[in-house]
This record gives sequence, structure tokens and C-alpha cells, in this order.
Amino acid sequence: MNENQFNQFTFQSFIIEAMQKFGFYTPTEIQKQMIPLVLKGENVIGQSQTGTGKTLAYVLPILEKINPDRQEVQAVITAPTRELASQIYQQISKITEFTQPKQSIITKLFIGGTDKQRTIEKLKIQPHIVVGTPGRVHDLVNEQALYIHTASTLVVDEADMMLDMGFIEDVDRVAARMPEQLQMLVFSATIPEKLKPFLKKYMENPEMVVIEPRQRTAENLHHFLLPSRHRDKKELVYDALISYNPYLAIVFTNTKKMAEDLAGYLNERGLKVGRVHGDLTPRERKKMMKQIQDLEYQYIVATDLASRGIDIEGVSHVINYELPSDLDFYIHRVGRTARAGSTGFALTIFDLADEDALIRLEKMGITFQHVDLKKGEFIELEHRNRRKTRVKQTDETDMLAKSIVKKPKKVKPGYKKKMQSEMEKIKKRQRKLKQRKG
Repeated sequence: MNENQFNQFTFQSFIIEAMQKFGFYTPTEIQKQMIPLVLKGENVIGQSQTGTGKTLAYVLPILEKINPDRQEVQAVITAPTRELASQIYQQISKITEFTQPKQSIITKLFIGGTDKQRTIEKLKIQPHIVVGTPGRVHDLVNEQALYIHTASTLVVDEADMMLDMGFIEDVDRVAARMPEQLQMLVFSATIPEKLKPFLKKYMENPEMVVIEPRQRTAENLHHFLLPSRHRDKKELVYDALISYNPYLAIVFTNTKKMAEDLAGYLNERGLKVGRVHGDLTPRERKKMMKQIQDLEYQYIVATDLASRGIDIEGVSHVINYELPSDLDFYIHRVGRTARAGSTGFALTIFDLADEDALIRLEKMGITFQHVDLKKGEFIELEHRNRRKTRVKQTDETDMLAKSIVKKPKKVKPGYKKKMQSEMEKIKKRQRKLKQRKG
């Protein structure tokens, strides 16, 4: 049996048992750095990309510090979306199943779209750990149903997303109801300027844990570019999905309307397509996520809500129907696939207007393979800028040849032909030299 490296943190036996059961023997980089700091009670800002294991980096030390004998709230974990909050809650619940009956840790999930009155009735016994969206947690505190003044730790997960979605004020209101000596753990892919006043308000000299990605995207992720060339993009997506026959594919659009239009088109063509976007009602979203987890869909059309706010397992293919305006979301989108060592494929359908965005992505270290789709089959293409490069190289060779072959002072008949011949010889030599170097 593999030696469990989580033993180095002297966790209680139920945590080690859970890690072994789930096949986690080696902590990730963020877990190695974060866990000791959280156990010591430090304020920490963790900056890392998706898929680095950050949830366990704060969940495990929080569980370690919970005192089951104190029937009061001891930690509050906030997340920007219902789905993300639900996933954190499920992860904690799986671990706490390994506790002894007398030492059981109670965790409760509080998110919008559920019956608030029924939730209040169930709060006669306060949980040890609260997980939820900041708006609903604040509502319950306001109703004097949830008592968070006893909690010593507050987690703000996906803080930059909280800011983008306008929830940072709710987090602020929640934090204001908690003790002055509060341990705050903030996780964010980026630290925008607008987030800094909030961090400064609650965190004095926080520890920074920055996990630089070895690569912007996973090594086993293959990026493909497919030119639209004035073809019907919806039809191209349909043909690509049929050609791939994926285990599970997510097609990303930039707007809810486009997601609906595309999903409707694909359904009409006979594909059973799931939808994930912000216009679904809470009940619809919950039902949709359950169906996706139960593998009822092979294809999902989604907005960027699914690139960060939701964790969908088993995604083999990602298709960008259009590039996002914020190119960081390209990284988040394609990060849904090629996880846990599996191979993933990301296909982007592009127009000429996308050239600047593609150049910026290439500067970020992404290498694209160029393909086309003909009669249901992918064929390889030359790089989209190869012709420009070839023209530029030819111009440089011509200039070099002209600089070497000078026009004679006295012009004799046929000098032009002679000059041209000399230039051709030089260009030929240059080409041979380049081939040898190559």
C-alpha cells in the first residue's frame, strides 16, 4: 500500500482514512503550502488556477480544527454559485462520513432557490460548518436563525468571481457579523485592484500562497483551430460533435441567448443537449446538474458560468463556439477537460476578426493545431499565418541578394539578366544554408 503523505499534517484518523479511501496519497502543491498555515490560524490568500486541489487545502484543516462537542458554528465557507457551494458541501460530507457517531461534524448547505422558511425551522440546532452563497447566508443571519458570531474562520472561494458577480458586498456583510479576531482564507485565480480594499479591511499581513501553473493549460490538452470561412457555425459545431463522438462535450457560448439558440438547433438535429446558463431557474439548474452527473447527456451547451462556477466531471471535449472577450476565460473553459491525467481536446471555431485574440493566446504559451472539417472528417491545415511568414522570408532574401549584387557603374547590354542570375544564385545558397541549419 502507498504511504499516505497526508500523515505529515498529523490529521485525525477519520481524515487520513477518507484520503486513503478516495485514493489521495500525495498532497498537491497548494495543499502542502496552505494546510500548515490554516492549522496555525494564519490569514491566507491562495492564488491558483482551477484543478489544483484548493478545496481540500482549506477543507481538511478546517475539519481538523472543528470541536464536535461545541454545538455552534465554527467555520463559514462562501462560494459565488449554488453549484460550487453544493460541490464543496458534498466534498465535506463525504469526508465526515468517516467520523465516529459521537464525534460527528454537522455541515449545512445554504443556497438560494430553496425554501427559506423550512431552512429556518431546521436551524434549531446550529451546524459546525456553514457552506453557502453569501446572499443566502446573510439572509439567515438577518433573520436571526443562523448565528455566525461564534465562527473563527471565514473562507471566500473564487473571490474574483464574487467581485464580477456583485456578491462581494454580501461577503462583507457576513464578515462584519463575525468575530474581530477572524481567520480569513481567500482563494482567487486573480487578485483584481477592486478586490484589494476588501482584503485590506479584514486581513492584516496575510500570507500569500501563489501556485504558478507550470503551463497555462494541461500538458495532455490538445488545442485545435477551425476556420469558419463564412460557413454556418452551428452546422460546424454539429459536424464536429458527430465527428468526435465524445464521452462528454461542453460547447461554450458568450451569451445566454446564443446558448439557447445553439442548444435548440442541436436538439432539432437529433442530439440530446443539456443547457447550463444563468437564466435557468434554481429548480431547472439543480435538475440539469443531476442529469449531467447521471450521464444523461453527451453534449452540454453552456455560458462561462460552467467554466468556473461549476465542476463537471468526465469532460473529454470542449468546443468554443466563439472566443470569450476576456481571454482568461479561454483558460477556464478548456480547463474543464484533461483533468486528473486524462487527455482532453479543445476546438475553437474562429473568424478573421479573432486574429488578435489568437495571437495573444499564442503569446500566453498555447500552441494550436490548425484543422478543417470536410465530409465529417478533420484534416490538418498549414498554420494560418504561414503564407505571411513565407512572403516575409522571401522579401528578406531578396533584399540580401540585392545588397550583395550591386549595379555596375557602366551599364552594358544584358546587365539586368546578369544581375537577376546572380541574385538567384545567392538566394539558392541562402535556402541551402537554412535547410542545413534546420
